[in-house]
Amino acid sequence: MRIYKGSLSELILLTLEKTVDSYVRFDDLIHNSSSYAYGSSWDKPLKKSVIAQALRRLRQKGLVEQNQKNDQELLIKLTTLGQDALEDLNVSEKDWDGKWRIVIFDIPEQKRLVRNLFRRRLKNWQFKPWQRSVWITKNDITVKLRKLIDKLEIKEWVAVIESSDASLENIL
Repeated sequence: MRIYKGSLSELILLTLEKTVDSYVRFDDLIHNSSSYAYGSSWDKPLKKSVIAQALRRLRQKGLVEQNQKNDQELLIKLTTLGQDALEDLNVSEKDWDGKWRIVIFDIPEQKRLVRNLFRRRLKNWQFKPWQRSVWITKNDITVKLRKLIDKLEIKEWVAVIESSDASLENIL
């Protein structure tokens, strides 16, 4: 579920993020894309077929949903997963605050699907595995991480530690 900076998918998600209620009319997206692209690096003219194809991929990934308002209007809405994907784009090591984030977990086998989902999210957020259930990153995403832990209901099996120990640099 990786979205790349500067891609058409990013432009569409940013457009939906900037709109009221995260909705935009398909025709509006096609004809007024330059006004939505403000602040992004996108400067290419958009064709209806290219946007439709990008929207289809985003819909398949669960990042947007489509609603038919009437025979004339098609509305596109950003989903919670789409909002998460946009947040993932903003995760960066550039502004490192000198703290490492370490996640230690022991999620039971009965929750294997949740455990695998949790690992995938850690990878998306640029965590590196130190051991199978110990992951580490320089990125300051503790708040997002704790929200995910709450959402997945795995608090009792996960510890999040912040450390400024310089020896952790040797691990990665």
